[in-house]
Amino acid sequence: MARDYYAILGVSKDASEADIKKAYRKLAVKYHPDKNPDNKEAENRFKEINEAYEVISDPDKRKKYDQFGENWNRVNEQGPPPGGGGQYQYYGGDAGGGGFNFEGDPNDIFESFFGGSGGFGGGRRNGKMKGGDFQSETTITLEEAFHGTSRLLQLEGQKLRIKLKPGSYEGLVIKLAGKGAPGRNGGPAGDLFITIHVMPNAQFRRDGNNLAQTVNIDLFTAVLGGKQEVETLTGKISITIPAGTQNGKILRIKSKGMPVYGQTDQFGDLLLEIHVNIPQQLTEEQKKLFKQLQASFDPSKAFSS
Repeated sequence: MARDYYAILGVSKDASEADIKKAYRKLAVKYHPDKNPDNKEAENRFKEINEAYEVISDPDKRKKYDQFGENWNRVNEQGPPPGGGGQYQYYGGDAGGGGFNFEGDPNDIFESFFGGSGGFGGGRRNGKMKGGDFQSETTITLEEAFHGTSRLLQLEGQKLRIKLKPGSYEGLVIKLAGKGAPGRNGGPAGDLFITIHVMPNAQFRRDGNNLAQTVNIDLFTAVLGGKQEVETLTGKISITIPAGTQNGKILRIKSKGMPVYGQTDQFGDLLLEIHVNIPQQLTEEQKKLFKQLQASFDPSKAFSS
């Protein structure tokens, strides 16, 4: 039975990009393997959610999916357009959630994957030629991007383990030389390019190497100042809230953001957006006290710098 990517994410076919992203983020957090250890059903659901989001979050892929359905990514396998030339894509295998594709002349595809000089071209090229490149993708969490991680991928019957450095980011491309299609006539094999996707995080927002999060404080801490405990990707820390902190103020904590990719001793910053919680459902006595406090201020000086 054909899979309906919209149904998988629980959105309508005319859903906006924002609605799709919101639905994906909610489901990804719910079914993530870290929250469902040893739960094969949740693991499969997580993979299904990522596959659906990868397609309908991309305008070009979504357009093809809406037109051709689940086999949207095979529409170019019918051969080159009339008159010859053009590109031909080969998809096969599974490497961490993404297919591989090979782009080039159909004659090269036949000879690269099946060997020999026969096939479509009848051996019209006899020189050594490098094999075609494979492309795949894999998804990691923000925590894995922070600490570094590894993935075991399946490629044409062989297992490949890739290691990702701390600081990996959305769209990062890892190259594995010689892991693509076999070369022709003794030529070198092609390469494997793996695109890294980083899942949205429910608590932290990433901005380059900086991390941002919202911190809720009470009115009294905002007015008088005080200590506040906040989460980071390396554990909880205590910060000082300055007296008179305004709602929406950004506090910058140096070097508590993401590691800079490839630079083991450099980090971005942690940006804390302060949200002041205003008391609700006050008693009559509390309202009276607030009114007395209000009356004690000279309005012309109360908010002066």
